[in-house]
Amino acid sequence: MTNGYWNHNVAFHRRIVRDAALRGGSALDVGCGDGLLLERLATVCRRVVGLDPDEQAVARARGRLKQIPQAEVLLDDVMEPDLPQRIGSFETVSCVATLHHLPLEPALARLRELVAPSGRLIVVGLAANKSLWDWMLSALAVLPLRVVGALHRETPDIGVVTRPPRESLAEIRAAASRILPEARIRRRFYYRYTLMWDRPMEVL
Repeated sequence: MTNGYWNHNVAFHRRIVRDAALRGGSALDVGCGDGLLLERLATVCRRVVGLDPDEQAVARARGRLKQIPQAEVLLDDVMEPDLPQRIGSFETVSCVATLHHLPLEPALARLRELVAPSGRLIVVGLAANKSLWDWMLSALAVLPLRVVGALHRETPDIGVVTRPPRESLAEIRAAASRILPEARIRRRFYYRYTLMWDRPMEVL
């Protein structure tokens, strides 16, 4: 795996790459930012595509990936109506710290469209604190996360657009149950949650 900075999103890269390696094939990173995860996915996938609507982020990602022939970075919005027809489907679709920038249920439906049969969607997301339990867990994590951040020399700001989350984890679970039956959602360290959904093999 390539060298790079560390932050609460990068903390999940290793497990995403390890999971993608089980399937190989093609991978799509939605909201690819500066392309660090895409660069790492290129070590285990035949084709990798990054998608981001921010021109500066796309320029940085293209610079990072210019020596990787199987990598492509598109300046595009994942919610564009014709996107699935233009780019196809993927064995791995990753979406790290991006879902909360999008309308939740339409975005989950679009991500579902982009997953190939027998492929997997991997979301690493942020959820809003709305319940007492949410706030308690976040408060308990403050000190250990500061220690971990110091040990890793955390780079929290990499110069990409950020936005606070709107939906709570309970609301995200409810939406996923409607759009992605059998999705597996877990609260994680680093103020994040993971959502994993496997598209069934199509029976002819």
